[in-house]
Parts: sequence; structure tokens; C-alpha cells
Amino acid sequence: MDPRLHFESIRPEHDAAMAAIIRSTLKAHRLDIPGTAYCDASLDRLSAYYDCPGRAYYVLLHGGKVVGGVGFAPFDETERCCEMQKLYLDDSMRGGGLGYEMVRFLERRAKEAGYRCIYLETHTNLPAAIHVYEQSGYVEIPRPASVIHTTMNKFYRKEL
Repeated sequence: MDPRLHFESIRPEHDAAMAAIIRSTLKAHRLDIPGTAYCDASLDRLSAYYDCPGRAYYVLLHGGKVVGGVGFAPFDETERCCEMQKLYLDDSMRGGGLGYEMVRFLERRAKEAGYRCIYLETHTNLPAAIHVYEQSGYVEIPRPASVIHTTMNKFYRKEL
């Protein structure tokens, strides 16, 4: 990974930049609609949302500028499974394999937090994300009953 890039836990000063990246990505893929992260009440305050046990969110910085982020939160406590949430990368950073690095980073952090599997949801309008997940070993599963982002139509899981 480029030495100018590094991950750190999200802080309040990162919130606006991360919300802007998420919103612009979803809008570009025609997913700026209810039932997606675009409409999440916590989107402008991700640092507060992830500041509790079992949750974490990391921003990817390039020369001090937020260029992406990814997080996790509990999904199924019985199975010690978390949900990968809000993996987004600024347009200027796409195409260089950073999505794979972000997935690997999050998997390590989730495992360190005691999770044994990761669930994620995405949409067919995001083919590059689907490619990264499938190439990273995520297996498509049927739609779980507990889906919050109701517009999402692809669901994946990976054992850690």
C-alpha cells in the first residue's frame, strides 16, 4: 500500500468528508434513495454511531485527506457475526486495488474484535464492489429477514 495511505479510527472531524464520499458514490450509481445508506439518520455522525462496543469504523487517509472508509457492527451475536458496513472509496482512488486492501483490513479488525464471520449487503448497481467481495471470498447467500437497507439486493457472507 502507498506509504501516504493509512487507516485510523473515525473521529468527528472525519464525519463530513466520509458522508460526502458515501452520498456522491450512491448518487452516481442511482442509489440516492430510501432503503440505502444515503438516507441513514447516522450518516452525518458516523463517529458517534460507531463509538460503542462491538462497532468500529475506519477512515482511509491519503496525505491527511479522507479518501474512504469501512466499518463493522454486530449482525448475529449467536454466531459472532458482524456486518461489514459502508465500504466506500473516493472516485480519485478507485481502480488501484484499495478496495481489496480495505476488505482485508476490516477482516483483520473484525477478527481481533472476536467476530467469526462477516455479512454484507450490496446492490447490483455496484458491480465493482460485488467483484471485490466475490474475489475476496465472500459467498452469496439468500436475503436475510433482518435486512435494514431494504433496497439492497445482494447479500454475502464469509467465515473468518
